[in-house]
Amino acid sequence: MLDERARKLLKTLVERYIAEGQPVGSRTLSRASGLELSPATIRNVMADLEDLGLIASPHTSAGRIPTARGYRLFVDTMLTAEPLDANAAEQFEPQLQPDQPQRVIANAANLLSSLSRFVGVVTAPRKASVFHHIEFMRLSERRVLVIMVAPDGDVQNRVIFTAQDYTQAQLVEASNYLTQHYAGLAIEEVRERLAREVDALRGEIAALMQAAVQAGAQDSHEQVVIAGERNLLTVRDFASDMESLRRLFDVFEQKTQLMRLLEVSSRADGVRIFIGGESHVVPFEELSVVSAPYEVNGQVVGTLGVIGPTRMAYDRMIQIVDITSRLVSNALSQK
Repeated sequence: MLDERARKLLKTLVERYIAEGQPVGSRTLSRASGLELSPATIRNVMADLEDLGLIASPHTSAGRIPTARGYRLFVDTMLTAEPLDANAAEQFEPQLQPDQPQRVIANAANLLSSLSRFVGVVTAPRKASVFHHIEFMRLSERRVLVIMVAPDGDVQNRVIFTAQDYTQAQLVEASNYLTQHYAGLAIEEVRERLAREVDALRGEIAALMQAAVQAGAQDSHEQVVIAGERNLLTVRDFASDMESLRRLFDVFEQKTQLMRLLEVSSRADGVRIFIGGESHVVPFEELSVVSAPYEVNGQVVGTLGVIGPTRMAYDRMIQIVDITSRLVSNALSQK
């Protein structure tokens, strides 16, 4: 889409803006890019980049700044981030000792925040939802209370809405069948077995059990640990826009939305970057998310990341998130 000259100027503009936080003018670009171009030529290229939606010109300055689309192109095609070396990793490792999993998660969120100077966020390891006993109680027409008792005695209550009405006798039959055949199994395993056996079950009862299992799977007791929200108060980009800050803090209160965003990242290998409103969960042009999954004994169980302004040093954020995910994986995988 861009020729080499335009790519060089865009890369230089993004790097200067990330470093200095000020709109970049043609004269600065001419010096910093190393290209022997006249100011008029540079202005023409800048106009083309602006027409493509890659940069914008603030009203208060003759310089330009990157847009979310410009950052995206920069990150995808111009950014090179080297992994932190072994010596750098060793200085962080003492902060993630595997004494207690919850402490590892909390320390990881604080580590991400302190290293990035932005917000660190970590989903706690998912644990399988296993039930020892299940009961259904009819509350009203097409409204049923599901009571699941875990092997450790933990009780979960979920209200589900069914496609049709069930008698209490039918609910007891479904309860007995699930408890008799599936007690002690994880919800995911129950779901897989039901999918294979559903043709052999009576249609109405099968639909009810599928709804109950779905409700149980949605309640995974996942937690999100967040650290460093107040760091955004010091970001110059937001200092004069309290309305943006209020919207940003609303995001941090909606932990279930953050979990959905991080869940998307957990299904991918390595570090992922969401710029501006790309995530649809943190839909603000001013924010970017750099995230990566972490593992326990080779299995992905959660995700961690950094949330900060679009004007962030992406190469450093990638390094921070990458090394933290590996350290958390190592700490939680140790016996």
